[in-house]
Amino acid sequence: MEEAKVISAAPAQKVALPQITWENLSEPGAYVELGTGDLYRVPQEALSQGGSPMIRKQSLGASRLVQLSKNPFITTMEARMLAAENNIAPNF
Repeated sequence: MEEAKVISAAPAQKVALPQITWENLSEPGAYVELGTGDLYRVPQEALSQGGSPMIRKQSLGASRLVQLSKNPFITTMEARMLAAENNIAPNF
């Protein structure tokens, strides 16, 4: 009988996802809002001066975004998993 070898992987170091405000949003990506769990997909075109579509959000409260991915077209399932892994309840 051959003995099975068990190889355990070292735990991966968790990297904190970047948090920003709407005013500091400067690169394309998929962002989740901490307070609501809403997902925002921000393509490069949305960041171009005078480009369309333009994103505007008005609120009395401060809004924090977490960048889940630099790819605004990440799959919804992958975005949900990343949010959940970072203790953010997804609302999408």
